[in-house]
Amino acid sequence: AARAHYSAKNAAVAAASKLAQTGAKLDVKKVLVVGSGGLSIGQAGEFDYSGSQAIKALKESSIETVLVNPNIATVQTSHELADHVYFSPVTAEYLEQIIAKERPDGIMLAFGGQTALNCGVQLEKMGVLAKYAVRVLGTPVRTLELSEDRDLFASALKEIGIPVAQSTAVTTVADALAAAAEIKYPVIVRSAYALGGLGSGFAADAAELQALASQSLALSPQILVERSMRGWKEVEYEVVRDSQDNCVTVCNMENFDPLGIHTGDSIVVAPSQTLSDEEYHMLRTAAIRIARHVGLVGECNVQYCLNPDSLEYCVIEMNARLSRSSALASKATGYPLAFVAAKIGLGWTLPELQNNVTQSTTACFEPSLDYVVTKIPRWDLAKFTHVSRDIGSCMKSVGEVMAIGRTFEESLQKAIRSADPSFAGFAPLAGCAPADDAELERMLQNPTDQRLFYLAYAMLERGYSVERLHALTRIDRWFLHKLDNICAMHNALRRPHQTLQTLGRAQLETAKRLGFADAQIARLVSASEDDVRAARRQLGLRPFVKRIDTLAGEVPAPTNYLYTTYNAATDDVAFDERGTMVLGSGVYRIGSSVEFDWCGVSATRALRELGRKTVVVNYNPETVSTDFDECDRLYFDELSYERVRDIYELEGAAGVIVSVGGQLPQNIALRLHRNDVRVLGTSPESIDAAEDRHRFSQILDRIGVDQPAWKELVSAADAEAFADSVGYPVLVRPSYVLSGAAMNVAHDASALRAHLELAASVSPEHPVVVTKFIRGARELDIDAVAYQGQLIRHAVSEHVEDAGVHSGDASLILPPASLTPD
Repeated sequence: AARAHYSAKNAAVAAASKLAQTGAKLDVKKVLVVGSGGLSIGQAGEFDYSGSQAIKALKESSIETVLVNPNIATVQTSHELADHVYFSPVTAEYLEQIIAKERPDGIMLAFGGQTALNCGVQLEKMGVLAKYAVRVLGTPVRTLELSEDRDLFASALKEIGIPVAQSTAVTTVADALAAAAEIKYPVIVRSAYALGGLGSGFAADAAELQALASQSLALSPQILVERSMRGWKEVEYEVVRDSQDNCVTVCNMENFDPLGIHTGDSIVVAPSQTLSDEEYHMLRTAAIRIARHVGLVGECNVQYCLNPDSLEYCVIEMNARLSRSSALASKATGYPLAFVAAKIGLGWTLPELQNNVTQSTTACFEPSLDYVVTKIPRWDLAKFTHVSRDIGSCMKSVGEVMAIGRTFEESLQKAIRSADPSFAGFAPLAGCAPADDAELERMLQNPTDQRLFYLAYAMLERGYSVERLHALTRIDRWFLHKLDNICAMHNALRRPHQTLQTLGRAQLETAKRLGFADAQIARLVSASEDDVRAARRQLGLRPFVKRIDTLAGEVPAPTNYLYTTYNAATDDVAFDERGTMVLGSGVYRIGSSVEFDWCGVSATRALRELGRKTVVVNYNPETVSTDFDECDRLYFDELSYERVRDIYELEGAAGVIVSVGGQLPQNIALRLHRNDVRVLGTSPESIDAAEDRHRFSQILDRIGVDQPAWKELVSAADAEAFADSVGYPVLVRPSYVLSGAAMNVAHDASALRAHLELAASVSPEHPVVVTKFIRGARELDIDAVAYQGQLIRHAVSEHVEDAGVHSGDASLILPPASLTPD
């Protein structure tokens, strides 16, 4: 009977899917998709992912697509996706010209972030959409305006009895001060029509509010002054609703940090771990009521603050568009939010759409997770001088990672390592050792990008209890107890006289189940990573491969979304495909961003065109490469030497491509190669020769290619003597670094010493080379494709600025303007 029910259900799903591929239920033949433009904090690769899914959904329905996006690094601007691509500024003026030329029937505004939404509202006000009879597909402009205007949104929620924080919308500093006097300090300021919490913040008194309100009103025409509920829990629900009022909550997520930190800067866990059933359903019901009341058609996220000591809650805001949280929710649950939202915009309903990831359910279902997802942001604040490391309601992170495990401890430790390969896991960092308890408590009470490591220091080095930490941070005790579990194992491994040889199978297995990496264990027991790997393999310990099962075991889950875990006893897949592995770029950071996702996706598509099975390894939820239909097998997992080698051996892979993921795969290429992993493309020995400044300079000398005078660093005194001989300025060049990290021009001896120290700390295992810096030189970039040392294709671009500005910060023109044919 169960098999018959499943078969009938599957047939209905297949029929619905076929129907939805025939076109649009609305009368549209040509649709304009508005992109997000250049990447910025709060608006990054997630909109390449959502826009690409929207275009795929439109093409599946045989609708002509027009894309406006000037960001050349994106997958969505590739020639094979949209029918027409305009590399034009995303402004209302340019969009009007494109609409006049292309005459689309419809426009989609929900897939280009705040930029697209603001343009859509402006086009409506200008009368452009009415003039050219362009229909807004999905959530109507009125709803977009309502969700963005803080005062209108608060009024709408009061109509249905949904609580919002006591607040007042104002347009002047004087009104802000008057509102705060009535509400009482402390207050929080939020900007309307702003991205990433821009212009928001907390004010404890009138002086702080005056400064904050002046800054915020310079960025936005309206701000909201509201009661501060700092210290409450922050919870988020992703909601999908169609035009026939079918409504589901796809994912609920909980912030590790209490209210006061922007979601983009907070550690986020899915599904929520500390909510009671009553709290969960109370907030879920409210989210559905809000989506219905405001007239949502598509996807939105609703953010709440929840009093940890009662059932009191308030709505913080609603984004009536795809957001960074939407990308995370989509990848965490295996529910293609952007694809479904685009289909809903064409008039289809949730029961008529198939979930293409599960292949066995309609889109009208709520995923049920048997795993834990942890998101950790990535900041690059250390790249800048005089920048505060404090984090709050205004977003500062440049990227994020997503890790999957069967326990919170496993998921968290994987996420920490993914955020930066120099992080061992939940353990103190060298730079996070306060002088005394007073300084430590300040660092715990005032959130920074390093607070997690101060927590580790407090627990491991100062013996702070869960209760003491809860009182200082207001982080939920459940999370702190889980951190305590990690600390207990950490202390057990570093006991005096503990060695790898005395480490039993049970203890090693428990450590792996708590998310400890081989390198992390090696450091604690004074062994090498290779020794730990050999020991666990000898004991028969290896990770198991599990599918992302969102169907609660009710029906088979034939998804290609995979992850590894030690909290299992069997694999969910057979290793019989011998696919080619493509290593992704990992977390977005300054110098490694969406351009490497384009590279990875392009490589994967080329392999599939050649008939090769593909295995992608990446942990970045913002990417197209982690989309369900871009590869045959997707491992949402670490890009570490340990994990890549585990997957390579389990899959029996035909080879590994390391050249399309930026610096992270390059850094482990040589080690993989020397441990019998078949690296495809340029030999890792040649990669090392290019990355190692000393080896590369020697090669140039040997083959007679001119270069500035250079010397490998032996000591600071030698470097100073070299600089004196060739004359300042000189350039300090570390090896194996991303986006010119620690590469600096020194104009005198004191600057040289400082730059050498920084370079040695950034890349301690590789040589630092000092070269003569040539002033007033032209700088050129040559990008090329070669086969067996022979150039096949190349392109030359020229920097507008003189040499000395990193190519990522320079203005480039192509073709070059000042080169002669010779």
